[in-house]
Amino acid sequence: MSLLVRRVVVVAGGLGVPSATALLASRLGEATRNACTEAGVECVTEEVSLRPLARDIASALVTGFPPPALEEALDRVRASDALIAVSPVFAASFSGLFKSFVDLWDPDGFTGRPVLVAATGGTSRHSLVLDHALRPLFAYLRAAVVPTGVFAATADWGTGAEDADPALPRRIERAAAELATALAGRGASAMSGFAEEEEEGIRAFAAQLRGPHAHSAG
Repeated sequence: MSLLVRRVVVVAGGLGVPSATALLASRLGEATRNACTEAGVECVTEEVSLRPLARDIASALVTGFPPPALEEALDRVRASDALIAVSPVFAASFSGLFKSFVDLWDPDGFTGRPVLVAATGGTSRHSLVLDHALRPLFAYLRAAVVPTGVFAATADWGTGAEDADPALPRRIERAAAELATALAGRGASAMSGFAEEEEEGIRAFAAQLRGPHAHSAG
């Protein structure tokens, strides 16, 4: 019996060469392919690196006309069944290049699409970017963000294989498994659960904003 084929686009917003963001994107793509195989899904991953597209992105924002290379990248994103979005942290948020690329997307074209969010930064203090910046961005697009986000600080990679933080591979595998579950179509119920978890988090955050003196309407 043939496997179900799903296309996953990995958007890597790293600017450096070499790039920790590109490395994390590659690890997440590989883990997702492996997890999909275990879930009975044939997963094809395609990476869209934003660094070579930086000038094209700026041009498209000004003129409204994406150059051919950028249009091809946008077509890949539009045709994807799921996204893995990886950005470096700049000024406590995603990079301007990453956001500018997202600004070129059709905001109504991602409803219900599974998304795995990830980021890289110098220290673990930047890990809140996942919940304070990336999740709200994809919530605005009405995408279905999987519960586990992946943040990799410089120390997580170590200076050699024996020095790397073992928690990072575990987070990568867990997030990839959640994305594979969504792609396998265990689907509707799984993503419904993700959405309920997101809504519960929003309600809890709203309750914190109201403070201890808020009165219940019930």
